[in-house]
Amino acid sequence: MEQPVWQYESGTAEPSAVPTPARTLVVDLEGGLLRSELLMEALFSRPGLMLARFGAGGRAGMAALTDILTRAEIDYAHLPYDSDVLNHALAARARGAKIYLVAGRFADHAAAIAAHLGFDGVVTPADLAADNALPFGRASIERVDSRGRSRASLKTWTKALRVYQYAKNTLVFVPAITAHQMNLATLGEALLAFLAFSACASGAYLMNDLLDLAADRQHPTKRHRALAAGDLPISSALLAIPALWLFAVAASLCISAVFLGVLCAYLATTIAYSLVLKRKLLVDVVTLAGLYTLRIIAGAVGVGVVLSEWLLIFSLFVFTSLALIKRFSELSMRQGAGLADPSNRDYRITDLHVIAAMAAASGMNAVTVFSLYVSSSAVTPLYSRPWMLWLLNPLLLYWFGRALMMAHRREMPDDPIIYTFRDGASRITVAAMICIMLAAI
Repeated sequence: MEQPVWQYESGTAEPSAVPTPARTLVVDLEGGLLRSELLMEALFSRPGLMLARFGAGGRAGMAALTDILTRAEIDYAHLPYDSDVLNHALAARARGAKIYLVAGRFADHAAAIAAHLGFDGVVTPADLAADNALPFGRASIERVDSRGRSRASLKTWTKALRVYQYAKNTLVFVPAITAHQMNLATLGEALLAFLAFSACASGAYLMNDLLDLAADRQHPTKRHRALAAGDLPISSALLAIPALWLFAVAASLCISAVFLGVLCAYLATTIAYSLVLKRKLLVDVVTLAGLYTLRIIAGAVGVGVVLSEWLLIFSLFVFTSLALIKRFSELSMRQGAGLADPSNRDYRITDLHVIAAMAAASGMNAVTVFSLYVSSSAVTPLYSRPWMLWLLNPLLLYWFGRALMMAHRREMPDDPIIYTFRDGASRITVAAMICIMLAAI
């Protein structure tokens, strides 16, 4: 991002020791102080309420929408302000300068932001252009804006699309691996399924971040997300979402219509989760487990293998346990930071012990299902040495137990699956399980 167009000593946030004449500082709200778009902030302050009010407006159309956005409840305290611009304004204020915001629209919101920051008022671009429309003298004006702000970088887009979360989509390879159908054609179809799910998920992540802007900005870690921090314009995200979903549809059609149906079910469930289900007690956990399992179902459909009921049941218990561990980790982090119960989740910090017990029980059920599978006749056609699979049980017990312990110690800041890819002990455990499965074939 290019530096704003003013001259001051780098890092200066305190009044200079050298006396300078008081000046009037005018700061552009959009393109200067605010690292976002005020229109979009008003629209996504409470998107559900906005849509309801707009729908109730009937035929009033854009006039009703404008009125609704004008009266939107924006959290001015947590907006993404440019720290350099704000520090410069506060330093000027400490020297006795008058501070005015420049805003060409949403005057009420601009006035509320000025009042929140302790500025002296708001002027419009037309006021600055007029000869005698200003409440201050023109001779001592210093204007602050950020002309030519650079576009979002590749690193910002990578962060916003959550490319690191693509590790979850490797689940589409599981049916082909467990069915021992690892040929070039199968891998090609699984890779295309992986790309389709990754694009679909990235679009869903952007949508979820838009809907959760207010809550994310009050979260100790989520406030650093690209949209919440103002690193990525909301309008850019709105353009990227349909583009990603169109790519996902095109990739799905290259596989099969049935695969596209599974992907659409995944997307519909994801949207329902973002809008409603994630705020419902335990419904969110079941939904998350279902979304993980849908990836496995899609992998089976994509490569054309029969999905084992053993794999399906095992997956449901595994992902239910991981979803509960994720909720436990989030609540535990809030407890450690001294924060209140989450406003966008139907959980309380006092629920920690119950969630931990349910996570452990679900993990143990997964191990039990796996033990029953190894004891069944279904394992004989696939493995020449099925007895070796019993060695996986202690590794599974260790992995579930370690995940829960790390969450309890507040050492699991990421999603449990992502944490597995980053945690050295977990990587070794997974590698050992893969080696055992290969040796059992």
